[in-house]
Amino acid sequence: MRPSAINYMNTHILPSFEYYEPKSLGEALELLDRLGGDAKVLAGGTDLLVKMKTGALRPKYIVNIKRIPGLRYIRLEEGVLRIGALTTWHDLEEDPVVERFPALADAVKQMGGLQIRVMGTIAGNLCNASPAADAAPPLLVYDAEVVLASVKGVRTVKLEDFFVGPGKTVMQPNELLVEIRVPAKGGSSAFVKLSRTSMDLAIASAAVYAEFEGEVVKEARVALGSVAPTPIRARKTEAVLKGRRVSEEGLIELLRTVSEEVNPITDVRASAWYRREVSRVLVYDALLKAFERSRGGRA
Repeated sequence: MRPSAINYMNTHILPSFEYYEPKSLGEALELLDRLGGDAKVLAGGTDLLVKMKTGALRPKYIVNIKRIPGLRYIRLEEGVLRIGALTTWHDLEEDPVVERFPALADAVKQMGGLQIRVMGTIAGNLCNASPAADAAPPLLVYDAEVVLASVKGVRTVKLEDFFVGPGKTVMQPNELLVEIRVPAKGGSSAFVKLSRTSMDLAIASAAVYAEFEGEVVKEARVALGSVAPTPIRARKTEAVLKGRRVSEEGLIELLRTVSEEVNPITDVRASAWYRREVSRVLVYDALLKAFERSRGGRA
């Protein structure tokens, strides 16, 4: 059954649009398939509504998926953390299973204020595709995947392949991100973020996943945010870290490889030069934090 549309208009706040509130996933996917690129999905609304108020986005249709049952969950099944599309940051903050993914838990604790964490969804944070998305670096170092659904079926995409540019992903207009899958790893991890205030977007951020043998880094994954058109994996830096001792003198200098991998911009929050310089320090700090955790510390 086709849901009824409501024409909403408030000339002082939002542009005119038609509003839909599907009651099932199938209904939502049919709507997106019919409405195409003129529709935007509303989940938490913390990004979408701001852009609509400023005029940056003027969608013809809004599809509110908040009422769809079965899309808000956190489950650890067969070594994979599964996060539903409507799961909020506050849900993640309150669920003890997330503590088994320390880099993600770090990001959750640093995400905005309580109002944002209660309303905003982690899936929306990814779909917004901001280079500064806090969810992206920790999920990248865990080799996370996203599940995209449409009327044609379901496909799984590695998060590393999901982002294609600022505000752009591989999602088609008729697709909906329905789940995030995060493999549980045996190593240690951490996420660090530099911002002007605790409520602000990241000037730069870094996540590290590492496996240690004593002080030696046996395996490393590094991801960065707010220093390139998309969140990125820093593979040259990963190669530099492997086989190095955490206490090695000059390790932070070796991490200048980070500067070769990032492509930051200058904006109101920081200069490109500053972002490039601070990125290696953030990677170093995240590595030390992960190492301390591997030794039973509470870094």
